[in-house]
Amino acid sequence: MGPPHRGPRVKSRHPRPDGLDYPGIGGTEHGEAPRSYATVMKEVHLGAGLATYQRVAAGILSWELQRRAGLRVRADSPTVVPGARVVSGFGIGPFRLKVPCEVVWVHEPRRQDEPQSAGFGYGALPGHPARGEESFEVRIDGCGEVFLRIRAFSKPGNWFYAAGAPVTRAAQRYVTSRYIEGARQLAAEGQIP
Repeated sequence: MGPPHRGPRVKSRHPRPDGLDYPGIGGTEHGEAPRSYATVMKEVHLGAGLATYQRVAAGILSWELQRRAGLRVRADSPTVVPGARVVSGFGIGPFRLKVPCEVVWVHEPRRQDEPQSAGFGYGALPGHPARGEESFEVRIDGCGEVFLRIRAFSKPGNWFYAAGAPVTRAAQRYVTSRYIEGARQLAAEGQIP
């Protein structure tokens, strides 16, 4: 697959009405969050071995992690690529909350059996309940141990979501736990009990 692909750095100071409009675009790639934004950083051990790493990487880069978290996913690309737009959502019928995002960086897995990571970060587009970014990354270390890392920084997208901040934070914690469970499912597939 070659060296990891680093997504484009979007640095526009003049946001488009339909584009990314928060500071620190791409910050989840290196763990940098803008001031005054709430942050999330979760890292969990998923197992060991290159096959485990590759299964989870494939799931992350095909939107499968979002689907396993219980989200409905509509993306303009079947795989995660820089600039791809995706609308995911949860809920039922008229109570389904739609969350539009754009991919801002991607790391693809390499063929070499060495420490590496694969995953992506995407940013909130207008209509999302928050302003900010979230990333999903699987890494394998030098001992072959596999970890999932989820990073996010956000603040409410408007006054309505700011007023419901405790509910919004609870929803974010719930969805993060569902991502972790989805990654554990991906890691366990194909293993002999």
